[in-house]
Amino acid sequence: MRDVLWSNARLATMAGGGLGIITDGAIAARGGKIVYAGSASAMPPFDVADRIDCEGRWITPGLIDCHTHLVYAGTRAREFEARLKGATYEEIARAGGGILSTVESVRAASEQELIRQSVRRLDALLSEGVCTLEIKSGYGLSLAEEMKQLRAARALADRRKVDVSTTFLGAHSLPPEANGNKDTYVDLVCNEMIPAVARETLADAVDVFCENIAFSPAHTAQIFGAARRHGLKVKLHADQLSNSQGAALAARYGAASADHLEHTDESGVRAMADAGTVAVLMPGAFYFLRETKLPPIELLRKHNVPIAVATDCNPGTSPLTSILLCMNMGATCFWLTVEECLRGVTCNAARALGRDDIGTLEAGKRCDLAIWDIEEPAELVYRMGYNPLHRRVFGGEDA
Repeated sequence: MRDVLWSNARLATMAGGGLGIITDGAIAARGGKIVYAGSASAMPPFDVADRIDCEGRWITPGLIDCHTHLVYAGTRAREFEARLKGATYEEIARAGGGILSTVESVRAASEQELIRQSVRRLDALLSEGVCTLEIKSGYGLSLAEEMKQLRAARALADRRKVDVSTTFLGAHSLPPEANGNKDTYVDLVCNEMIPAVARETLADAVDVFCENIAFSPAHTAQIFGAARRHGLKVKLHADQLSNSQGAALAARYGAASADHLEHTDESGVRAMADAGTVAVLMPGAFYFLRETKLPPIELLRKHNVPIAVATDCNPGTSPLTSILLCMNMGATCFWLTVEECLRGVTCNAARALGRDDIGTLEAGKRCDLAIWDIEEPAELVYRMGYNPLHRRVFGGEDA
């Protein structure tokens, strides 16, 4: 890897509090890691042949999309049409649509076909400065099919300069062959799927859809117990459609994040604060489903819970592949500040993945950069349908 110096830049380091703005910025990298990020006037001598004049452009950390279902096959455009005619999320799911329709498409697709369809969505995210993303399984719902999805997700990192974190979401929905028996299926998830996924090192974490139409808090606790026994982090789809006390349950198990949270109450927020669990908000799903129940933003602020923002890229409820539009939706739909949105796709998104090697511009971090043709960071949240990315850098190399 080359040694590089980026100079004549303005930095939003995201280090410490706020945006960490440095107006006379420079970044030096060696071996793919940042060795200096700060004021050019305070930089020690750094002798490299590769010097890049940023011509006053802004540099942020490479962006992080910490909650996606990016690997899938097919489309659910017909469900979108049905929803426009008044059908609810629950009605579509109970009629055999929703997640199960994508399960059918994924099971019918080869691993290579999953990769082919998914890499196009990945490219859209990378084009807007994303350097790291999480990808969940959950559209296979059998051991072989879940592992196929996870392998496809891992393979994307071999085809593009990107860091992929994978999450096993076998408890996303009940497969048809379970014949309505959730207890038996959860036993399968705990006793066969999680051990196999851990043995093959195909996942970094385990997630559960804890909701009235999915899996109960008791089922979730059982799955989390299995995940912890096999050394996997836990995350949770919590309180999206109702208050099932999912946020508090996630906190009790030391979850890296609790995601969605529209119906979370103050006791759940307090539990997250005590546990250090990150709140991951999904404005794309809120917008696409025309929801009206806002996440408890003021409670999250009151209790100093870190807020991350993610696309929730999925075929049914958030077919969103723009992290920039996601930030705009976070501001317009949830009234997040510019600072909250930008920290939500950098340092706080890194925390949601349990990562301390990315998310800020600091010495020792991997040199993932997004270099922007903007005059102020607020433009990254303000604009819609406009991409000001000048250059993406992954591990110190142009990507």
